[in-house]
Amino acid sequence: MAPRRKCPVCGSRQWHKEPSSGLVTCSEGHVLQARTPNYRNETREVTELGPHAVRKRTLRSQRKKQERLTNADPKLYHGERARYHYFQCLQVILRMQVAALTRLWQLPPEFEKVCRDLWALHLSLLPNPPSPEPLLHMKDTGADDQSSEVATNERRGKHAKKRESGESDRDDYDKSGSSSSSSSSESEESGQDSELDRLMRENSESPSSDDEAQTESRKDRSAHVSKKKRTFGRGNFDEPASTISVLVVACWTLRLPVMYMDFVRLIESYDLPYLDALRLLPETMVRHLRKQTVQALSPHYPPTPLHLHTLTARLAKLLYSTHDIYTPEMNASPILWKAVRTLQGPPTLYVMTKKLAHAVSIPLTLHRSLAPELVRKKKSDPAYHKHDSAVPEVALIAAVIVVMKMVYGLDGKPRRPREKTDPACALPALPELLRAIQDAEAADVKHAPAHSLEMNRRYFRSALDMDDKMLDEYLVFCEKALLPREDRLPPRNATTDQFPLGRPSRPPTPTGPSNQAQPTEEECFHGANMAANSIDTKSDTLRPGEQYTIYNTQDILGSLPDDMDLVVARAARWAGVDDAYLCGVVERFERRVVRWWDTAKRREREKRAAASE
Repeated sequence: MAPRRKCPVCGSRQWHKEPSSGLVTCSEGHVLQARTPNYRNETREVTELGPHAVRKRTLRSQRKKQERLTNADPKLYHGERARYHYFQCLQVILRMQVAALTRLWQLPPEFEKVCRDLWALHLSLLPNPPSPEPLLHMKDTGADDQSSEVATNERRGKHAKKRESGESDRDDYDKSGSSSSSSSSESEESGQDSELDRLMRENSESPSSDDEAQTESRKDRSAHVSKKKRTFGRGNFDEPASTISVLVVACWTLRLPVMYMDFVRLIESYDLPYLDALRLLPETMVRHLRKQTVQALSPHYPPTPLHLHTLTARLAKLLYSTHDIYTPEMNASPILWKAVRTLQGPPTLYVMTKKLAHAVSIPLTLHRSLAPELVRKKKSDPAYHKHDSAVPEVALIAAVIVVMKMVYGLDGKPRRPREKTDPACALPALPELLRAIQDAEAADVKHAPAHSLEMNRRYFRSALDMDDKMLDEYLVFCEKALLPREDRLPPRNATTDQFPLGRPSRPPTPTGPSNQAQPTEEECFHGANMAANSIDTKSDTLRPGEQYTIYNTQDILGSLPDDMDLVVARAARWAGVDDAYLCGVVERFERRVVRWWDTAKRREREKRAAASE
């Protein structure tokens, strides 16, 4: 290999040849002298073109793209028009639900007016409210696409808004500078020069054709992704369960003692239109629904109480924060009495639970923002307790369980009162109380309807396990749940002649928020002849309230005692929640009782100290 020459100026041995000019230069930029002068010969004559070509920027094209032909069904609605039609279907279903509840529970006519106003407020409080116009005039025009683009732009995030605001500020700054320069030029030059300046400015600000193509491709991809992810009534607050939340808020407004399970039972029995509600809608509305909208309007299962409480609490909170509409507290007395009767408790247990709930401030509102804040003595004190937004009926029956744990322990250790003045003397003995709860469970299974999802899931009941009476009830239920409306029934044929649908005359069963065509209170209550707690004066016997055990719900490997497990399972089925959720609410209330008791004892000691001084 030949030795490299040194640069006579800097002494570098690193050389490279420039592809455009052919000159050999060192690492410092000195040109190699090979019988040539020590300077570059630069001319205006182009002998070789470099790798980068200059492209002239062009103005944005003003021509419209030709619309592509499509084979889509013109009867099906898409975009914002489909979303508006979706809310129309929900509104018709809500009207059917209001009529059904008014008939079943014998509600006053004011209930329909309250539901109508709440539905209008609910639509206005959605994250993306529907358009106020019916969108019918956009059928044969291209305004539907424009409205969908406007709605897509409105659904952009906060970062996009900040970016747009920054760009608009820069544009305003550029426009202000250009306007000042143009005003000065107008005073010096003619109107033709100002027009030329404006055209040149637009030419300089307009992007190139490649940039325009890339921007349009990115917009098309983002629009395609957003349209692909967009579904109706899934993961949002505009799902069919939102109509049930409107009904719940209306019932609370009228101070009706309702529970979420009251609505769930009516939905399971198909007395309240919710499952397969498309068969009840008019044919003129169903024919415009596309596949995604049909799926959104056809839920397979009733909503859970926790999901209903989430939607209802959000609606009540927004009504108060936005329109200053206060939803009153729960009508707790009938619900608390039902909770006590569910656990086979006497009226004494009801009174004790009511005092405990008042002492620990159990919330009875749909959302914690509707309740007054706690008194803060320090800045670090919280404004509300944890589980203040729990399901109200779960909070009530959790308070009943706390009182039962105070009296009985429910840990396998017997507890008996020692004095006649102890309220535990008016309560039944624990063995008889547990036996009454087991009898109530057996009675619920016996009187459960054939269509009950919970009973069929727990006991795997099929048609082979039904007697003649249950089969007749199940056939009547199938006739009510599966057949379409009477105006859609097929004409008379051989099937209807051989197997006519007879309508047996049955006496109307009184139903209501507290009596959902279930067994009467005398049939459900099995503790009428229970013996009371006996007094034990022995010193080694545990008294009610001693050795109180608080079970940690975070301990996934732990298990509850048999007595506690029976009571919790019965209460959770009554409220329609999971056992773990109920145990969590019970634990929070127990720790709140401990804090309340410590505060009461500290105040008592302070009073004694002040009196002694």
